[in-house]
Amino acid sequence: MRIFVGGLPYSTEEGEVREHFEKFGTVASVKIITDKMTGRSKGFGFVDMENDEEANKAMSELNGLELDGKKLTVNVAEERKPREAGSGGFNRGGGNRGGGGGGYNKGRSDNNRW
Repeated sequence: MRIFVGGLPYSTEEGEVREHFEKFGTVASVKIITDKMTGRSKGFGFVDMENDEEANKAMSELNGLELDGKKLTVNVAEERKPREAGSGGFNRGGGNRGGGGGGYNKGRSDNNRW
């Protein structure tokens, strides 16, 4: 079962998260999500546990736990929803024929014009 762990202090390392979850059963993997540019933790991550019963026990016991002054949110991870085309972001024009959407180039088809 894949478990979402939110509210992690930025200094928390994967080994520390693993230790907390291993008290309840076998942990297959731990992944703290980091910013691609800075490498700094985003304050959340995911834990995969092989046994659903153990995972449910871990979620029950660890949800709301205070870690370095921050309360954890621990629950079943939801499937990531696909991003919609043209929803903004760097160099995404969105729409068609240069219209709509946000992004760096604001939908312009002529990238040399401001």
